Amino acid sequence: MRRWPGFIVVLMLVAFAPDVDASRPGIAIIIDDLGNALGVGQRAIDLPGPLAVAVLPGTPRARQLATMAHVRGKEVLLHLPLQAEKDSVDPAPGSLVLDMSHAKFQEALAKAIESVPYIVGINTHRGSLLTRHPGHMRWLIDEIRARGDLFFVDSYTTVHSVALRIARESGVPAVKRDVFLDPDSSADTVPREFRRLMKIARQQGYAVGIGHPYPATLDFLEQALPSLGDEGFELLRIGDLVAAASARAGQNESVSGE
Repeated sequence: MRRWPGFIVVLMLVAFAPDVDASRPGIAIIIDDLGNALGVGQRAIDLPGPLAVAVLPGTPRARQLATMAHVRGKEVLLHLPLQAEKDSVDPAPGSLVLDMSHAKFQEALAKAIESVPYIVGINTHRGSLLTRHPGHMRWLIDEIRARGDLFFVDSYTTVHSVALRIARESGVPAVKRDVFLDPDSSADTVPREFRRLMKIARQQGYAVGIGHPYPATLDFLEQALPSLGDEGFELLRIGDLVAAASARAGQNESVSGE
């Protein structure tokens, strides 16, 4: 028997999804960890193409950089800190942690959202502990769904994360990160991981890459992004990719549920 509520969600996603060229693999890139330093934040915002920036809550330049990105036409995400397995005793501002009550969790999330203007989505910062806990991820996704105007990107810092599954079960448009572009500071890391990002995009039709405002990352992207179209890829806004990927995932789920 068809699950009609889920099917209706899929139809809405398809109807309002952007005109994504299915013949060209799509790539979306997010630059994380903005908010502390103005100079590198500005440089990340100036990268060519529709990259997104993810801004940490409670940081001294959060509002300034988010506003600057918005004015420049870049999508702004809340880079939400979640507890990791090896977190220090002093969590980052705006962190959501395992021992919070539901009320404290909601309060901290609302404060984090308020601290970064113009956000269109939320992606996770760290979180290798919290993203594996279904109860806390349900709290997070329920709050995102209640807003009605945000999507979710799981930065996927652990293979045990349940965040994407819960988001899709709840009807929240969501994807997970495919590649970290700069997991270490070696000179050849970013080019190698960028090639891996393109390979995944060819295989599954799209891919999500996350980088950081490191000099090597910004240097490489400034040179590589303008020629991405010549190599057969489409650089997408992350919101467009999330909508298209969520529609595809929902269609597959509806077919399997018939």
